[in-house]
Amino acid sequence: MPDSTHSRRTFIRSAALGAATLAMGCGSTEPVIPAAQKPNVLFIAIDDLNDWIGCLGGHPDVKTPNLDRLAARGTLFTNAHCAAPACGPSRAALMTGIRPSTSGVYINPQPFRNSEALKDAVTLPQHFMAHGYTAQGAGKIYHGSYPDPPSWQEYFPSMLQTRPPDPMAENAPINGIPNTAHFDWGPVPVENEAMGDRKVADWVSGELMKERDKPFFLACGFYRPHLPWYVPQKYFDLYPAETITLPNVKEDDLDDISEAGRKVARPQGDHANVINYGQWRKAVQGYLASISFADDCLGRVIDSLDKSPERDNTVVVLWSDHGWHLGEKLHWRKFSLWEEATHNVLMVIAPGVTKPGARCDTPVGLIDIYPTLVELCGLAANEALEGVSLVPQLNDPTVKREHPALTSLGRNTHSLRSERWRYIRYADGSEELYDRDADEMEWNNLAGDDNYATVISELKGWLPSVNVPPIPVEDRAARDIRLKEMGIQLP
Repeated sequence: MPDSTHSRRTFIRSAALGAATLAMGCGSTEPVIPAAQKPNVLFIAIDDLNDWIGCLGGHPDVKTPNLDRLAARGTLFTNAHCAAPACGPSRAALMTGIRPSTSGVYINPQPFRNSEALKDAVTLPQHFMAHGYTAQGAGKIYHGSYPDPPSWQEYFPSMLQTRPPDPMAENAPINGIPNTAHFDWGPVPVENEAMGDRKVADWVSGELMKERDKPFFLACGFYRPHLPWYVPQKYFDLYPAETITLPNVKEDDLDDISEAGRKVARPQGDHANVINYGQWRKAVQGYLASISFADDCLGRVIDSLDKSPERDNTVVVLWSDHGWHLGEKLHWRKFSLWEEATHNVLMVIAPGVTKPGARCDTPVGLIDIYPTLVELCGLAANEALEGVSLVPQLNDPTVKREHPALTSLGRNTHSLRSERWRYIRYADGSEELYDRDADEMEWNNLAGDDNYATVISELKGWLPSVNVPPIPVEDRAARDIRLKEMGIQLP
């Protein structure tokens, strides 16, 4: 068990253009800003990054100078939450502006274009292309098994192979835990240039330096700190295992929650393995090392933006798709409705709008990014969107929102995060309620206390009224056949 604990808070392709325009429908309005004056968009995603970054104070040991300096240039949303705590549904919701409860895309092995609600959805880059932008991308923007070529005019390394491969460790698993696939960590004997994320950073940097005659939407997707946590040795050296600060964990944390919640946590799975094989410190070291590696890659992109001819006319939005547990709630990975999994990184730098060093503490969602960028860039509205623009908060970070942030883990299984409360309701009707003001670790479930019945009743009013059945899951064999036929080779 940890001998050093800390509170977390102390420390389009062109062929798609016509389809995109038609799919917008007659409800759209004329663009607000003339094409010649539209700002560019640099759209940066970081996979599996929780709030363990310096400017959010989520871990006392972390070193993230580039994330911190970017956040200092604009508005940092300190209370941002994903639409779903998994890569596929989170990214599908963000890129289409449609909630999981409306689309039926709740988990990773669901091809989002198979959803009735999303099959003709105009994605964020498609909407920008329909308004005169070029749309390019690199790395992980959509979930790896489901690239969306109509969303782009150019992609690195290709429309279908969206992520360069990474060096892998020999004799894996190197952490000694058997039968856990890519749940592994440790240094790899390579330089940064061999890593896929570095190749993505270099390609995006090159695109930023080009002279252009049209505004651009340029997406940059970093894979780390997604598992396995294999990065060069120098990043592990930043975090000596023996001095690592471990998460603050309560051994009986699951005693006051329902069986549905305990099934989510799975304490006898990853957590038990990590403890039994003595890997907690090395696991945290591997996650922190991977964060710092991703931060270095980000730094190269920021430096290139600063040298580019479009520095002062480019909106930057950086987001992570969800959070990550490293033992909290006796749980590892994402796939939960607690703070560690729903809370993610979100920052926006909008020249002429945001002020340096601004922090917005009101709960917001990643699903709000699409309408925010549409408004910032003066594009016609997409009436299908279910998110709400964050421009009021960019103008004034103290502006509150009435509705809490919604995260969905499956049909009829949701979490709501207000400024003070987290409310969870599972499909079986069981509930959890946490007073974040008094209990930031979400250790004490108040749902059974009659004193909080009014709070629960008010929060329940914000649960989605539409909860469509999940779309069919694609099994691994069918997925592999489909990817082979498309010429996609997953890294």
